Amino acid sequence: MSTAAKYARFVLACWKLNLAGAMEFRLSFFMTAGMMILNNAVWLFFWQIYFHRFHLVNGWQVSDVMMLWAVTAGGFGLANAFFGNAENIGNLIITGQLDTYLVQPKPVLLHVLISRMSVSALGDFIFSLIVFLFFGQHTWIGIVKFAGALLLSMLIFVFFSVYIQSLAFYVGNVEGLVGQELIVTFATYPTDIFRGLTKVLLFTVLPAGFISYLPLGLLREVQPLFFGAALGVTALLVCGGTALFYHGLKRYGSGNMMGMRK
Repeated sequence: MSTAAKYARFVLACWKLNLAGAMEFRLSFFMTAGMMILNNAVWLFFWQIYFHRFHLVNGWQVSDVMMLWAVTAGGFGLANAFFGNAENIGNLIITGQLDTYLVQPKPVLLHVLISRMSVSALGDFIFSLIVFLFFGQHTWIGIVKFAGALLLSMLIFVFFSVYIQSLAFYVGNVEGLVGQELIVTFATYPTDIFRGLTKVLLFTVLPAGFISYLPLGLLREVQPLFFGAALGVTALLVCGGTALFYHGLKRYGSGNMMGMRK
């Protein structure tokens, strides 16, 4: 069996175990996921009220804002359901809990990322599919573009966290630094309502702009300049975050902890 196939089986096995663990308390699982769907739906209800009075917001239609929420919630949901440990990397580093992953013959970063699942994040992903059913473009091209938008959004969420959390190798505790929740805060508003320095920051320091503009720059029509920039920033985050993690791993001092993982 090839190395790629072995890693694929390993990833699928971890995801299966994570889901089985989440489903052990089924009532809690469905309530947590359901409450997240309801929470997101309330926000869309207020947007519907707003657009009932104002039909356009700097060129954004109600369907664009609905798909903005679908892309943001879906990317966030996928990131935290399948790679739910991204936001916990800093804590693993400063508490010495990386030892458990270092002693196993698996890619350390991959193993860390897939070893945890957020139950509420599954609710976000389900919510995004529901919104797409009501407001999305139900053609093969529309489905492919939506899947591509979710993939870009997920990768931005995951590897932005990897990048920030890996700073713990160098500066110690990074709790309180920017994280995924801040990206969500800005990504759920139309990009064009921001001006000046704030808008610049959303396309540089905090890459929320590349998520929030996807409904216009990819789903409504493919804008080559924006799409190329989104791909480039995503690739930069993936490569830069991975490189920073493994460079910092060379500085890691064992916490002398003993643990077992399957």
